[in-house]
Amino acid sequence: MSLGIRVAALDDIPIGEGLAVDRSVTGTDDDIALLRDTDGTVWALDDTCTHETASLAEGWVEDGCVECPLHTSRFCLKDGAVQGLPATEDARPHRVEVRDGEVFLFPGEAP
Repeated sequence: MSLGIRVAALDDIPIGEGLAVDRSVTGTDDDIALLRDTDGTVWALDDTCTHETASLAEGWVEDGCVECPLHTSRFCLKDGAVQGLPATEDARPHRVEVRDGEVFLFPGEAP
């Protein structure tokens, strides 16, 4: 069983914000956005908004959702489901674990 990829320290991701992890680190087709909700939980979604080419890591994170900074599409942090238009396609989620203040990513694994 994989131990995941260490991608950040928890303190690198401010509450309510995101951090993009480059695809060269994750081995995925897209960068991955680490998103820290207002309750402190860390989630991961593909970084590119499914509506337009904008970074979800640069969006607003609040109450279980991330809002795209370009056209305000909203996605559920837990499963990537669209929560607000204009996006109509869900974002792909990835499993994350926080251990001893370090964030580990499991690219391609569902949370």
